[in-house]
Amino acid sequence: MKKMAATQFKARCLRVIKQMKADRQPVTITNRGEPVAVLSPMPPTGGKSPVGALRGSVLSFDDPFSPAAQPSDWSVNQ
Repeated sequence: MKKMAATQFKARCLRVIKQMKADRQPVTITNRGEPVAVLSPMPPTGGKSPVGALRGSVLSFDDPFSPAAQPSDWSVNQ
């Protein structure tokens, strides 16, 4: 694991991120020699975007504006 002082990281942040993306090695950021943070690459997503992960999973969509339950189903209304 690479180590880098916080001041060095601040000056070279974008370069460090690009290098980490390429070599997939985490970077430990230190302050006065003491580790304070670890910058690590994201795990692979398998090519799927988390935004569209549930696309196509809705089986029916009859009436989106109707209530999910009838008012008589709630015990507070009785």
